Amino acid sequence: MDALTLVFTILQLLCGLAIIVIVLFQSGKSAGLSGAIGGVADSFLSRNKAKTLDAKLARATKWVGAIFLVLTLVLLILQG
Repeated sequence: MDALTLVFTILQLLCGLAIIVIVLFQSGKSAGLSGAIGGVADSFLSRNKAKTLDAKLARATKWVGAIFLVLTLVLLILQG
């Protein structure tokens, strides 16, 4: 295992741990009938929804997931 592969493997491990932590910090989504009733008030009051902690965590999940995917593809190319 050369140094470049080792660096990318460590980065992928850290990225995977970051995804786990970010997902665990997110709050659960409302489901069922209570979520449907509460969804009306939530959509009315969600003008600044992009600034909430949940929105930032969701955005971070997407970015870290994309980085994880790219690192996986790079490692696949390096191993081949």
